[in-house]
Amino acid sequence: MNPWLQILALTLLAGMTMPLGALLACRERLRPRWLETELRHSILAFGAGALLAAVALVLVPEGMRGLSAGLTAACFASGGVAFMLVDRFLAAHRTAASQMIDMLLDFIPEAIALGAAMAFGNPSALLLALLMALQNLPEGFNAYRELRRASRLSNRRILVLFSLIALLGPLAGFSGYLWLAPHPEVVGAIMLFASGGILYSVFQDIAPQVRLERHWSPPLGAVAGFLTGMLGQNLLQH
Repeated sequence: MNPWLQILALTLLAGMTMPLGALLACRERLRPRWLETELRHSILAFGAGALLAAVALVLVPEGMRGLSAGLTAACFASGGVAFMLVDRFLAAHRTAASQMIDMLLDFIPEAIALGAAMAFGNPSALLLALLMALQNLPEGFNAYRELRRASRLSNRRILVLFSLIALLGPLAGFSGYLWLAPHPEVVGAIMLFASGGILYSVFQDIAPQVRLERHWSPPLGAVAGFLTGMLGQNLLQH
């Protein structure tokens, strides 16, 4: 397949799970109430597992190639600090879009890295696209819930907004393919920066929302999300 079409297909696949997650969130109403609550927490945990899998299996291993230990540490740490600063800014201004902005901060650098990986002919591009799709589904779910609870946006407007955000994926992917492919060290720095930010987000925003008193299934969602990444990597290696 033409690499341009591959980038378009993979980034759209990854991005369109955001409005799909929002669609599930606006349709999902289960009874009894405890089942709906447990399902929501399990979906969030699955997304956390997929995010950790993307960091551990793709972004960090690929990002560290060709970079010194000092530069690796600086890029990774700066990602965590940058996400913390954004988080503090959003908290200070009490915006209803903090989860949506976190979703964007994960999605854009990953899509750039995906486009560059396609230019390198790196087989990890397919795994990265899969993990992006898996993580964007629960992130879209959670961001929809936050926007509906704290803003006056209708279901339709949120779905349209998330669909437009998904279209940023191909733009970021093409940018990585065209301009960053000759600079693998820059791509590595972006991957490590995103990794540090994602790790901050998982433990600051997602993980605290997963736990339920006297419920033990939601953490299994995180196990399932990470296991999905492991199986994807295993399939690519054989």
